[in-house]
Amino acid sequence: MLTTTFAVCALLAQAEPPQEAAREPALGIEELRAAGHVAGLEFTPGELELMRRGVAEQLAGYQRLRDWELPNSTAPVLGFSRFVEACASRVPLAPRVSVARVLPDVARPANLEELCFADIPTLAGLIKSKRVSCVELTETYLARLTRIDADLKCVVTLLRDRALAQARRMDAELAQGRWRGMLHGLPWGAKDLLAVKGAPTTWGSAVFKDQWLDLDATVVQRLDQAGAILIAKLSLGELAWGDVWFGGTTKNPWDPSQGSSGSSAGPAAATAAGGVVFAIGSETCGSILSPSLRCGVSSIRPTYGLTSRHGAMALAWSMDKLGPMARSMADASIVLAAVAGADKLDEECFAARYVDPGPQDVRQLKVGYVPGSFGDPQFEKEVLDALKLLDVELLDVALPELPSADLMTILTAEAATAFDELTRSGQDDLLVRQVEQAWPNVFRQGRTIPAVEYLRANRVRRDVALVYTDFFASLDALVHPTTQSELLIALNLTGHPSVCVPAGFGAARSADAPRGALRGVAFSGQLFAEARLVALAEAWQEATAFHLEHPPR
Repeated sequence: MLTTTFAVCALLAQAEPPQEAAREPALGIEELRAAGHVAGLEFTPGELELMRRGVAEQLAGYQRLRDWELPNSTAPVLGFSRFVEACASRVPLAPRVSVARVLPDVARPANLEELCFADIPTLAGLIKSKRVSCVELTETYLARLTRIDADLKCVVTLLRDRALAQARRMDAELAQGRWRGMLHGLPWGAKDLLAVKGAPTTWGSAVFKDQWLDLDATVVQRLDQAGAILIAKLSLGELAWGDVWFGGTTKNPWDPSQGSSGSSAGPAAATAAGGVVFAIGSETCGSILSPSLRCGVSSIRPTYGLTSRHGAMALAWSMDKLGPMARSMADASIVLAAVAGADKLDEECFAARYVDPGPQDVRQLKVGYVPGSFGDPQFEKEVLDALKLLDVELLDVALPELPSADLMTILTAEAATAFDELTRSGQDDLLVRQVEQAWPNVFRQGRTIPAVEYLRANRVRRDVALVYTDFFASLDALVHPTTQSELLIALNLTGHPSVCVPAGFGAARSADAPRGALRGVAFSGQLFAEARLVALAEAWQEATAFHLEHPPR
């Protein structure tokens, strides 16, 4: 087939008019030599001369392809999700029976703002019993979110009219005896890379602050169907990096002198501070887990392809994931069940569904840990002691030695492609952060990655994914620091899921700061094993109660 293709190309070349065949290539020898150096290759003068015409023709082809309009939402044909599915089939999960959650019988508080830190089952019980109306709860959260945003800078667009109209509809349905489920009437926030009809979708950048997309992202549609009330588009670090956006730096509600980390900066800060019941964030490499650690929220980074990304900004098509951020693992699980599942508008999204497991018996689960990985021996002991109280089987393991960090070439190349036009037009100069570790510079670097090296990295990625699939085959979970760099990179590349929960505070930093930085742990495991990880994390929270603390404001 390949020989035939080259033969056809040769015949076409022979058919070109004589003047075209004789035209001198516009590409200089030294330019070509320099390009070879970037690729780590040294060509002889003869080789360079032979290459000149073909490379010049490639450059002309690049320009013609650039003239073909491609919105950010147009994905390359990748099929990584099919590979993830194949990996998952190597280690089938044993079925588990989910346990229905009970709605507590709670009285209406005198001050409704007390509900801003209540969990989903409590709020659902109050809404279903009509002790609190959807409009009342929505107005309460809108007021609180507006107030805390003055300090936290976590809101890009407040959706007051949309929210109150939706809340009124949800109250009308309750009056008619229709209750949509646990999320009926509960206010939430969307990271502002999710399209919402009738509102700007800014991607955190001044370049796109006037961008209005005439669609609702699939996760927005599914939460609408579940009865949840979208009250705000929340901040993200510009184009999904960090916590700095065109409106400033989103702050950590525990310590407003520092940023909330990112790029799901607004979702983490607003959730931790009681501005929303939950939020939807996104992760390509750390953007859910890192701000969750900084702000002390419980989150799920799901298996690649479990949640639809239709209507979400693309950064790296083969790595992007959407997941819930909440104040407890139980809450995050309830939300994931509402948004997960196949979507014909996202070809990388699976047919697999997620069912909230509810409270589970986690005794005898096999939980691995890497000795010394927590850095602080006392913290590591506390984590392991808490797990021992759950009667799990702790196993001392070692991580596979793999070139995971070198595979970040994949993210860089895909991100540079997603924002190729921004770089070529020079509008990358308008982005807020113009430093070495920021998108403008990284997008430019991405233009130097040879296609051959990108494809080689993806071939190595296949091997890494298979190794981690086999690694998790003998474990129900691996417990580790939330943002342990090796795992953060590797598992975002392989598509394996992680859940993260707060784990108290570190040592006091000074007399003025009696508590140190927030600490956190993560549980990672097999592909599509979210329910098992959630059950373990929920049992951890029942035993430790770290998640019940909230910022003092």
